Formats: sequence, structure tokens, C-alpha cells
Amino acid sequence: MRYVSTRGVAPVLSFEDTVLTGLASDGGLYVPEIIPKLSHKEFIELSKCSYIESAYRIMRLFIDDVDDMSLKLLIKKSYTRFCNDSIVPIKQIGNNQFLLDLFTGPTFAFKDIALQFMGNLIDYFLKKRGEKAVIMGATSGDTGSAAIAGFCDCNNLDMFILHPNKMVSEIQRRQMTTVKQDNIHNIALKGNFDDAQAIVKDSFNNRGFIKGRRLIAINSINWARILAQTVYYIVSALAVGAPFRNVSFTVPSANFGNIFAGYIAYKMGLPIRQLIIATNVNNILHRIIEYNDFSIRNLVNTIAPAMDIVVSSNFERLLFYAYNKDSNAINNLIYNFNNKNYTILDEKPLKKLRTLFYSTSVNDNTILSILSQFYNRNGFIVDPHTAIGLMAAERCNNFPEIPMITLATAHPAKFYDTILKSGLFLKLPSLLNELLLKEEQYSILPADISKVHSYILSVCH
Repeated sequence: MRYVSTRGVAPVLSFEDTVLTGLASDGGLYVPEIIPKLSHKEFIELSKCSYIESAYRIMRLFIDDVDDMSLKLLIKKSYTRFCNDSIVPIKQIGNNQFLLDLFTGPTFAFKDIALQFMGNLIDYFLKKRGEKAVIMGATSGDTGSAAIAGFCDCNNLDMFILHPNKMVSEIQRRQMTTVKQDNIHNIALKGNFDDAQAIVKDSFNNRGFIKGRRLIAINSINWARILAQTVYYIVSALAVGAPFRNVSFTVPSANFGNIFAGYIAYKMGLPIRQLIIATNVNNILHRIIEYNDFSIRNLVNTIAPAMDIVVSSNFERLLFYAYNKDSNAINNLIYNFNNKNYTILDEKPLKKLRTLFYSTSVNDNTILSILSQFYNRNGFIVDPHTAIGLMAAERCNNFPEIPMITLATAHPAKFYDTILKSGLFLKLPSLLNELLLKEEQYSILPADISKVHSYILSVCH
């Protein structure tokens, strides 16, 4: 399996090199040269497998440079810290309405599913090569804590996580800043998530600053993240009747990595009828799908902070397929967007996207209302991002006869203050409660790439 850049200039890479490279050298994102298809029979066979066996069979199709035994061990090890044997339990919440719990991992967020695997995978590759690496990542909340939990025991790297100072929840911050490992470094950036993401991206365009080491991305720009997330779309769809019937998904979306994994499952042959983008008022994804408004607006801080993003990095991957893998078209779109802060999609690819993707945008007052309404109706509490998903599942469901699966992306306790604001009471799990007593350790830096690079060089082992 070979991987190509969306912008068509960077070298074609193997899976291993793709994972260790992250962002392509031409600024694009890596995608598989060919997306493998699963037959009807193969989907039926997968429906009889455990999550771990399903993950192996699905990911094996994209990985040809890890031997069978090693890949099975890596996957098995990656899911030992999950508190539910099914890894992604699914429950019915209404007529043809389902909720997929993706937060049974060590940091209570869906990103554990990919980052536990990715930590083991990257450490395996580095050990095999005898290399040391620096990991950089930007987080609007959950990516950072999940990455630290996934990589803190790795022996061959230093990790630097940038989060926007005072713009993540206290629980999210403490999950990052209370981990006392010599190879883990937290940076609170005086800026927003997009500033942090821009510094990470620009660092990959200037890799020479970290002499003698490999620089690796753990954000969803790294293909390994997308691949690991593809598994739960297939597993959950099979649980509600696929491949014998169509299935739809609603996905709380911001950087587009999670829902793009659903698109990969669709390209593999999973019978998906709708992929619904659920977002807050930072709604570039909704504006593109609904109005062809591909423009940057000012960031609004909301009570769904993981969605407080104005530039959606992974959307470029979807555009690559919408434009039939035309890298020249992608380069033109991105050039216009970067230089004018807006661009316009051609009618034909936009029409193609609208046959599968639907979207809606929800403000803070609506989120609070959904939280209390859902509790009164179903007897349990969801987090604010999942609440947006639930509203989107109602607004955008054009096929009520088809099972609709809403992705529950985080434990509600990670957004304790918002839950209280909605009029509900939530008892913190003991593991999260203990965080409030632990000492924090992080550095506050300006949103200046030279200052960030100087800090990295000063503490690297």
C-alpha cells in the first residue's frame, strides 16, 4: 500500500514512512493511493469478530510493512486500558436512533481509540529503526490528553503538546499537565487553537530546526489516526444491520478527522446513506456544505471548545476525492484560501459532497437546552459536543427508516461546569476527581514559532 499527498508534489510513501512523516513535504495530507474495498461477504464475516479482530482485519488492508504477529500484538496492547470489553458500546436511544460511546479509554475521549494505537505503532517503528523523535501536536482539548496517555510510556521520543491558554476545560487541561514524565512537555499558548495548529504545521515545513531527530505529528493530519477511527464506523454499522441495510452517522465535527474516517469506511463499501456534520457556531464546515461559503471568520469561544476551530485541516482530504484526485485543483483551492481567506468550490464536486454530507450549526443556548432535554428523555447525561450531534441527528435525518448512529465523543464529566450550567448535576468519576488534587506542570509561551522552537530545543533529551 502506497500513500500520496493531496497536493501531488511530495514523494509517494509506504505506510511506515507516512506515519513517521505526518504532514507531507508539499504541505498536503497523505491518503492511500487506492482505498481497498470490502465485499458483502467480508462485512458479514467482520460482524462475527471482536473489536480487536475487526481492527486487525480492517487495518491490515492498509498496512503491508508490519508483520501479522506484530500488528496483532500492537492492536491488542492498544485496547487493554479500555473499561468496556466491546471498546465502543452502542445503545438504542429511540426509534432507529443509536448512541455510540467512544470514551471508554484512559482519558474518557474518542481520541484514545486512535492515539493508544498510534503511540504503540510509532514506538515500534522508532525502535525498529533505532531512531529518536520529537512529537508535536496542537489540541483544543482531548487530543492532547489522549496523546499523552498514548505516548507517555514510549522510550524513543519527546512529546510537545500545545493548547490554547485558558481555552480548554479544567479537566482537559489537568489530564495533560499532571502527567509527570520526563518526555512529556505541555505548552499553554497565548492564542487560540488555530494559532497552535499553525505553529505545528509551520514546524513541519521547517523540520531542520530539530537537528538530528525526526519530527512526527500526532494530530489527525497523521493518517494513522484516520485509519484507527475507521474501524468503529464499520463495527457499529454492522451492529445495527449493515451490510444488509443502509446506516447513517452524525458526527460532532471540527477538524474533520473523525468524520473523514467515516468517509473512508464509505469508500470501502460500507452502505452509509448520510454523514451528518454537527458543529457549533465556529461553523466553516456547515457553511461550506450548505452555502459554499469557504471563508475564515473570527473564532468564537463556546461551551463546546473542541469545536472552536476556524480552519478545518482534514477537509483537504475530502476535497481531494471530491475533485477526483486532481492535485492541481487542490493546490489552487488552498492557495486562494491561504491568500484571500476564502475560496469557492466548483459546482460539480460540491454537488457530489452534498449527496452524502449534511450539516447543521448549534449555538451555546441550544446546547444547554439539548443537555437538559436529553437527560429528561433518556435518563443520562452527554457532553456538549455529543449534544450538538444529537440535535443534528434530529434536524438533518432525511431517512428515519434507516438506523442513525450519533457518535458520543467524550465523557460529560470532562465538561463539568457546562453540565452544571445546564441545570444538571454530575458526579465526577474517581479518576477525574483525583486530577483536581494533583500538581500541574506546564509552560506558558507566546504564539510565536521561534519562541516555541527555542523552548523545544532547550528541554529536548
